[in-house]
Amino acid sequence: MIRFPMSLRTTLALASLAVFLPASGYAQATYPNKPIHIVVPFASGGSTDVLARRLGEKFAAGWGQPVVVDNRPGAGGTIGADFVAKSAPDGYTLLAGVTGSNAIAQPLYPKLPYDVVKDFAPLSIMVSAPLVLAVNPDVKATTAAEFLALAKSKPDALSFGSPGNGTSMHLTGEMYKQVTGASMVHIPYRGSAAMLTDLMSGQIQSAFGDVLVLMPQIQAGKVRALAVTSKTRLPLLPDVPTLDEAGLPGFEASSWQGLFAPAGTPPDIVEKLGAEVIKAMQSPDIKDFFAAQGFVVQGSTPAAFKAFVASEVNKWTPIVKNSGVQAN
Repeated sequence: MIRFPMSLRTTLALASLAVFLPASGYAQATYPNKPIHIVVPFASGGSTDVLARRLGEKFAAGWGQPVVVDNRPGAGGTIGADFVAKSAPDGYTLLAGVTGSNAIAQPLYPKLPYDVVKDFAPLSIMVSAPLVLAVNPDVKATTAAEFLALAKSKPDALSFGSPGNGTSMHLTGEMYKQVTGASMVHIPYRGSAAMLTDLMSGQIQSAFGDVLVLMPQIQAGKVRALAVTSKTRLPLLPDVPTLDEAGLPGFEASSWQGLFAPAGTPPDIVEKLGAEVIKAMQSPDIKDFFAAQGFVVQGSTPAAFKAFVASEVNKWTPIVKNSGVQAN
């Protein structure tokens, strides 16, 4: 009788056991068994950071493993996204991606170091937020139709501001120009605060702005909301029509945030993560908090989110190319 050393016998026993355990089932049973890192491609304190931390709390409570939020800001979110794209596809390094980093970046950056479709496994959308077409109160337009008529009657006389070149606010303005044929001048700023200051003072006439930024000034009468860019009206602005209602059928643009893993992550882990995101988004504390901030709280299957991301890339690519804007 041949006797193997104890360590070898243990190894052989484990190997024999593995034969009878399907790979996906084994991964599902053991994941997660160490800390999970959620990379936020922006500085701390913003909505993406807050959302990632709230999601991390749900993951930690449900799975008993720590969740670390890792802020890696820069280049419109592409630095953090690239880090995750090149990370091990084991479900322990995830990305809180946004419209810019995971859709618009593809046509915007000529030398983007990752592919927004091929290099990620989409897990679930988390929230989205429409933009608001707002004008300075001195603009002679009280409806979106009047504003469009004014813009068309005076080519390049009206300007629209944005927090920067290539942002969803900028490109929504470019989409508006392309859909309507209006000629307006884009004025980029370094952030929303400076843009809002000039909108209130009349240095610029309009903006497609974030509802959270604009809402206090809309309520104070310092800017006028003409329309929202979502499919349906925004609960925070129930009297403000959509651009679709205002005569631009099918016009829709929103900034969204979702969770991604690196491409090649095992399907069972992808499904487990996706289901956990949906569960978290449906929890009353998260749902109520972000809805009160003007977000549409969502949650989707990995397959549905993958199809959505592909549709977003297809939507924004011609808009970016036709506008001629590029980021280096």
